[in-house]
Amino acid sequence: MPPLSDLPLWAWPVLFAVGLVAGTVDAIAGGGGLITLPTLLGFGLPAPAALATSKLQGVFGSGAAAWGFTRRGAVDLRECRLGFALSALGAVGGAVALRSVDPQFLGTLIPWLLGAIVIYMIFRPRLGETSRHHRMESAPFYLLFGLGLGFYDGFFGPGVGSFWTIAFVTVLGHDFVRAAGHTKVMNFASNLAALAFFAAAGAVHWLPGLAMGAGQLVGGRLGARLALQRGARFVRPIFLGMAALVALKLIYTGLGRR
Repeated sequence: MPPLSDLPLWAWPVLFAVGLVAGTVDAIAGGGGLITLPTLLGFGLPAPAALATSKLQGVFGSGAAAWGFTRRGAVDLRECRLGFALSALGAVGGAVALRSVDPQFLGTLIPWLLGAIVIYMIFRPRLGETSRHHRMESAPFYLLFGLGLGFYDGFFGPGVGSFWTIAFVTVLGHDFVRAAGHTKVMNFASNLAALAFFAAAGAVHWLPGLAMGAGQLVGGRLGARLALQRGARFVRPIFLGMAALVALKLIYTGLGRR
């Protein structure tokens, strides 16, 4: 592979287009990493550098989507302050752990958890269509999920948007649109914190990350607009589909290592 700063001209619009598609899908239902990580690996990045660079492009998509949801009133930023801080803290812890721990064991566990979520949602067809009473106060919720899912995002990452969305729906009682908006705020926090750590370690490839990030910037806003215009019944099947795809992709990758 050529050095990533010397990629052929056709590679740059491809990176932009991949970011655009991934950002749109990710803003609606999560799972954009299914598209971006294989692309970065395909252009020759080793796995640690691909993960680090994916945080750079992910900052643009999650930030744009979070802003789009917030402007339309689907996110209360005051409610998110504690979760934002704890997600960022957890992500730094996960990024630190990544340097010394093999994440392969998570690759074995996570797809089965995602599969269980999909089955649960199929048998609860009305869940997430409207907001309902919460089962946990916001402070302990963010303490548990902010640190836990933030750590997971900094350490490994695939499927984190699905886990956030299902947590917001089942525990805090959000509908799918509101859950998607709050998920993007938490994703932005963990992406930004992990990016700062990886950048300090010199692991980020900036030019391809920025090219993909430009597409994410457009896709994140487009996905947020679609989710807000179409509502929870539009978001739910896309969420289920992406969660299932992430699970199947991780199972396939895990079987391929044996």
